[in-house]
Amino acid sequence: MKVIKILAAVTLTVTMFSCGKQIKEVKTLEKEIDSVSYAIGLNLANQFKANLKEVNKDAFIQGYLNGVDSTNLLIEAKDVQNIINTYLRKKQMAQMKEQQEKAAKEAAVKFADNKKAGEDFLAENKTKEGVITTDSGLQYIVLKEGTGEKPASAKTRVKVHYHGTNLEGKVFDSSVDRGKPSEFNLNQVIKGWTEGLQLMKVGSKYKFFIPQELAYGAQQKGENIKPFSTLIFEVELLDIVKQ
Repeated sequence: MKVIKILAAVTLTVTMFSCGKQIKEVKTLEKEIDSVSYAIGLNLANQFKANLKEVNKDAFIQGYLNGVDSTNLLIEAKDVQNIINTYLRKKQMAQMKEQQEKAAKEAAVKFADNKKAGEDFLAENKTKEGVITTDSGLQYIVLKEGTGEKPASAKTRVKVHYHGTNLEGKVFDSSVDRGKPSEFNLNQVIKGWTEGLQLMKVGSKYKFFIPQELAYGAQQKGENIKPFSTLIFEVELLDIVKQ
């Protein structure tokens, strides 16, 4: 939003003022409009410094002058908004990635014990009878094998009943407790579910032990899912929803 306001200020500046091709240095502010003009310039510069430090000042000024004169344009008018929007999207994505990486590093230190507890649990669990471990690290037990069809892909929509707990046995989500099955596309859930449910036939009931990297990773999800939590689900595949 800050960047959008900057661009709005640029538009306002271009609309309000016109000038020649040469910029004269102003040393005194005699009229009110002189002070207003100077204040707008200062405000715009401060916003650029705070949010768009990498702006090429020469190119910015040249663009302003060309825009006022409507001559010698280096960019076609029809492309202006797309160029700005593309840059802002990239900048926003980069900022979000940086924030996520920072948060993940902080969580890795703060919740190191939780991560290790999950790793230790899975290392022991995979040696138990009936536990199957996939290449990704997902572990599961077949509680009941169904006879129906399997989900064809990650885009398949399914109806399931499930009961989810953390390693301490605390329930964090359960359609069973709510008494109402859930429907969703397999590409809309955590990776462990996307993979695991494609192993199941309709009518099956599996117990999944999902490593943190196939669950929510460094994210906190409510009170009972700390960062780097290994999750346990009992899942029954009731139906494949035709779309």
